[in-house]
Amino acid sequence: MTGKVYFRAIVPIGVLYSLSLVCSNLTYLYLSVAFIQMLKAAAPASVLFVGYAFGTDKYDLKILINICVIVFGVGLASYGEIDFSLIGFLYQLGGLIFESIRLIMVQKLLTGKADDPNSYKMDPLVSLYYYAPVCAVMNIFVALVVEVPTFKMADLVQVGPLVLLANAGCAFLLNVASVFLIGKTSSLVLTLCGVIKNVGIVVLSVILWGTIVSGLQWLGYSIASAALIYYSLGWEGIKNALSQGQTMWESRGMNLRGKNLTVIAAVGVITTFLLVVWWSGRPAV
Repeated sequence: MTGKVYFRAIVPIGVLYSLSLVCSNLTYLYLSVAFIQMLKAAAPASVLFVGYAFGTDKYDLKILINICVIVFGVGLASYGEIDFSLIGFLYQLGGLIFESIRLIMVQKLLTGKADDPNSYKMDPLVSLYYYAPVCAVMNIFVALVVEVPTFKMADLVQVGPLVLLANAGCAFLLNVASVFLIGKTSSLVLTLCGVIKNVGIVVLSVILWGTIVSGLQWLGYSIASAALIYYSLGWEGIKNALSQGQTMWESRGMNLRGKNLTVIAAVGVITTFLLVVWWSGRPAV
């Protein structure tokens, strides 16, 4: 690893990662969770456009329309009472842009061509080993300026060291999973997985806090889930998966492509759950 390569390929990723974290966390001080989820729904489209700019993705009208449908569905599901704040909106917009550029740069770092001297093909864990310290230094600098002047030891005691360690452990595993996923697929696929995360947020909020899922939310997530299945499998893949499921039911064979069936089954279960919760939360007539 030469100094030129480090400052050209590694440092920008660490800086962008830190900026994305800072902006995304500050957003929660100004905007409601519903509005933040609505804005985050634009992540796949943002990554796609940045990918066009960096040349990692080729323009495809069908994919573009599919991504727009997913964004529309998640945005519709996240709609609710919104206390708009321009500062919060700009923070979230900045975090979205920084994260999109970072993901595309990580993709270029992991999937470079061996015969291209201007590209890099690095192992996912090695890449994390290099750019994580840069992000840590940036975060420490921001913390010294913003957090330390108002920090109180009582705050740390109130949160508890175990919670902080668990948070750090989850963040580390998330980063490891993210770089491996980008290396095997693409940054766009990673952001599309965020759609499933958004569904999970709704499910957990229903279970833990008794949030009532509205019909509009169910409709939005149904649209997003259907578009996500179509993007992942395609129409032919969906038909093949259903055909394989029928074959498995009839013959109980195990030599089938379980991936497609798993995707459809998972989304189907989540959608059914949301429908049941929405129906049970309706006021009696």
